[in-house]
Amino acid sequence: EHVTASDRYGLWVDRERGLFSSWYEFFPRSEGAHRNARTGEWVSGNFVTAAERLPAVAEMGFHIVYLPPIHPIGRQYRKGPNNSLDAGPDDPGSPWAIGSAEGGHDAIHPELGTFAQFDAFVARAASLGLDVALDLALQASPDHPWVKEHPEWFTTRVDGTIAYAENPPKKYQDIYPINFDNDPVGILAEVDRIVRLWMSHGVRVFRVDNPHTKPWPFWEALLGGIKRTDPDVIFLAEAFTRPALMHTLGQVGFTQSYTYFTWRNTRAELEEYVTELAGEASNYMRPSFWVNTPDILPSYLQYSGPAGFKIRAALAALLAPSWGVYAGFELYEHQAVKAGSEEYLNSEKYEYRPRDWSADSLAPYLTLLNRVRRQHPALQRIRNIHFHDSGSPDMICFSKRLVGAGPDGTDDTVLVVVNLDPHSVRETTVRLDLAALGIDPQALFGAHDLVTQTTYDWGEANYVRLDPFVEPAHIFVVRRNP
Repeated sequence: EHVTASDRYGLWVDRERGLFSSWYEFFPRSEGAHRNARTGEWVSGNFVTAAERLPAVAEMGFHIVYLPPIHPIGRQYRKGPNNSLDAGPDDPGSPWAIGSAEGGHDAIHPELGTFAQFDAFVARAASLGLDVALDLALQASPDHPWVKEHPEWFTTRVDGTIAYAENPPKKYQDIYPINFDNDPVGILAEVDRIVRLWMSHGVRVFRVDNPHTKPWPFWEALLGGIKRTDPDVIFLAEAFTRPALMHTLGQVGFTQSYTYFTWRNTRAELEEYVTELAGEASNYMRPSFWVNTPDILPSYLQYSGPAGFKIRAALAALLAPSWGVYAGFELYEHQAVKAGSEEYLNSEKYEYRPRDWSADSLAPYLTLLNRVRRQHPALQRIRNIHFHDSGSPDMICFSKRLVGAGPDGTDDTVLVVVNLDPHSVRETTVRLDLAALGIDPQALFGAHDLVTQTTYDWGEANYVRLDPFVEPAHIFVVRRNP
């Protein structure tokens, strides 16, 4: 008599990488880029030189190496350094201004190499256990072949010119957005062809640029068609928009989604947001926590020093099953183009940015975080998160437990305490919900810190002192005392 019926829902099962993944983004053109000793002109890096970076990415424990657009770049209205409108002949332009006389979305920038060299890059990544993700940016430079072949795919102003892209206050004079109203069938067929072309070259992961500005039926048709034939392909939605739109992207078929994590810094903000993501939204939206992107240098990182970089990495890697890092994060790159801006000074979007990877680096800490994530299945989920009372607004405490996933069928339980203040030592009394840890009330347990390899006897109430200049986070594995 108490039987009830719910609505009927479709069920989709992705490969494990759809839920649990660590992303690393870098620009192939910057790896190996240098100035010609004779002329002083820049020489671009390419797939051969970029492949030399892959072992280091794999050694840090990342699963996916993501490349910004690798296509030819337009010449008209090309952007110069720091998004200026006066590009010189030596400026490479933004990779997102896709298309030139050399081709469009189905072509490779000549300076990066050939399809054979791209295939070798993908093969090298695969040999190291890395997936290669490509950027799917559905837009065009004024020089893209589409502009001449399909002018109806763009929005024409009253004066006959094509409207360029704008995301106030940002303007993208070098990019034309696509108008899906005039030929939705033709655009869908073309994009499907492009995606399948890159799939045929070993690409099984796509990061999709600004998907929330395209029609939902388009994504349902495109993603549904790809998944019917190739269910292992993953699509990450790069969308920083209203929550309802972000949720809808998950509902129409995107595997993962960017989130607001980048701007959630306080304990209250983090607890509220992660609780939301771990709740009903987790039925259709898988979050990916990115500490930075080429577009976003959060103000927190601009002023927090190396301790802040550690804090944000620990939070992203341990709160969410999927997280991402843009190259330069491990080198503590933190200079904004101007006060109040989230744009990098000398942004890599508009110029070559070769880096000295032998410099002091956060790479060992990123390696530790990814190793802990791989070794503890509890961290590969989000619905199992539980927040505990840290006793301080500057300290956050949470745990993840997966029943039967530990050694010999025991539970895998990880307990994390993070000092959110990158400038000060903080101390507090953490009060734990022992039932959430699978521990009997009033019992003591072993809290083994995976960072320092120190074990403490903990119970319901525990004193914690964290110095952000030494170690801002405890990452404990919970061990029941005999």
